[in-house]
Amino acid sequence: MRPITRFPNKPKRLAYVFQTYDPPLYFVTICTWKRLELLASEAVHASFVEYCQNNLQRGIIVGRYVLMPDHLHLFAGISRQFRLSDFVRLMKQDLSKELNAQGHLAPHWQPGFFDHLIRHSESYAQKWRYVGENPVRAGLGDSWPFQGEVARIDVV
Repeated sequence: MRPITRFPNKPKRLAYVFQTYDPPLYFVTICTWKRLELLASEAVHASFVEYCQNNLQRGIIVGRYVLMPDHLHLFAGISRQFRLSDFVRLMKQDLSKELNAQGHLAPHWQPGFFDHLIRHSESYAQKWRYVGENPVRAGLGDSWPFQGEVARIDVV
């Protein structure tokens, strides 16, 4: 009996995509536990921005982002020296420190996260339009304070 391989026909295009974008650019969504509204505060926002700025020296670039009350969206270029899952895990840990300080009991996060590999500038622009309109669709207004850009990410 032959061993079962997980992805016997892995798409060859992924190798091309990863060669084209260095570092690879991801669109990431992270949700709070049971979609609790924990993230819409100045302190959490400041902790998020500080975490992202501290990771710039490691070759991890967070571009545009939106912190919604119960989830966050971000675009991140992750150096090949790091794994996206480690970046997200450590971000959750870091933000949980602030959430604990505010009196929010754990758990704070749903397990895992959603990610999408951005393949070209049109995809980046399309995803950003979706993310940028998220506060308006949620009825939070068009001047939502918990969004921005940590570092500029240029996509070709």
